[in-house]
Amino acid sequence: MPRARIPSRRRPRASAVAATLLMTAAALGALGTGPAAADSVSLPLVRSALAEDELCASVSSKKATAEPWTLGALGMSRARPLSQGSGTTVAVVDTGVAEGAPALSGRVTALGTAGEDCVGHGTFVAGLIAAKPGDDGGPAGLAPQARILAVRGTGERGETSVDQVADGIRQAADEGAAVIYVAAALADGKAQLTDAVAYASGKDALVVAPVAPDALPRNAEPAPWYWPASAPGALAVMDYGPDGGRPADAPLVGGADLAAPGDSVVSIGPKGSGHFIGSGASFAAAHVAGAAALVRARYPELKAAEVSRRLTEAAYPAAPPRLDPYAALTTVLTDAKGATPRPEPAVVPAPPAAEPRTRALVVAAAGAGLLLLVAAGAVVIPRGRARNWRPAGS
Repeated sequence: MPRARIPSRRRPRASAVAATLLMTAAALGALGTGPAAADSVSLPLVRSALAEDELCASVSSKKATAEPWTLGALGMSRARPLSQGSGTTVAVVDTGVAEGAPALSGRVTALGTAGEDCVGHGTFVAGLIAAKPGDDGGPAGLAPQARILAVRGTGERGETSVDQVADGIRQAADEGAAVIYVAAALADGKAQLTDAVAYASGKDALVVAPVAPDALPRNAEPAPWYWPASAPGALAVMDYGPDGGRPADAPLVGGADLAAPGDSVVSIGPKGSGHFIGSGASFAAAHVAGAAALVRARYPELKAAEVSRRLTEAAYPAAPPRLDPYAALTTVLTDAKGATPRPEPAVVPAPPAAEPRTRALVVAAAGAGLLLLVAAGAVVIPRGRARNWRPAGS
């Protein structure tokens, strides 16, 4: 069944975003995280698509050296000792993932031309999922030991279609990805994308997608729901910001299974070691995909649906529930939702057999009688010897 209707979700233009980030920096500075905010606000914005006359994403000359707020909000210091995603593969169906990105070096496998990323969005997302920590600090992925499978879900400049996304999901499933991240949120293609998610589920892959686009074209009306996030079996993800809320111009989104950090998010670019910043549900979905890789690495026996259940039921209670990687890695779930474990039935041992018990009583009585005889002898015999065994009074 389709999810609940999603109200309007409008994103500010670049100038408005910059103003928002400045206010975010001031707020974080008041909370004692000023250096991180100051680093973040000066970073270039990551894009999800480029116009025909725009150049590919350039190298960022800025680097964030403080840990981003997202890692603290997700409690990654507690989750990392338990799992880092080793042995799992996360497919990124997006604008491509740059194979030469230093933070992903040696861990990117690309299908076709997906090893090139002109836009930068796919590499940014892959960094949120699996970037290794830098020597000088800064952003890192949730699953820094996971592998990335780059699958093109858009054209070179970020333009996309239902066919491209559906084909990308199927290709990722055929390649054995344990988790399939999809950046797109499309207003049409319900049947095709639902079939693609079902195909991936049949291959035991968990599809994670944003519940709505990061931005809508000017004057565009929002759709009632978006795909593939609304397909059965997919995890639909909503974003929130450093203050726990969402931008004032982005009304509450319905139909999300989970919420995760997605606003004022810092990650890597397709070239160099500099960083970018971005906001939107697509980045929140990347955090959920990274957490799913952690769970699949720690519990390789779990099926995709069980991983989805663990992520949602162990999440922090809210509307929608908020991703909690540590809880997903440690919570003991019962077989039935809301049920408590039933104790094993008590086993009462059978009464002992009568014959062995009787024999034991006889032996005990004989032993007691023997002890009495010995005690009596110890008293009588010395007295008899003292009278030379004559009767008393003789």
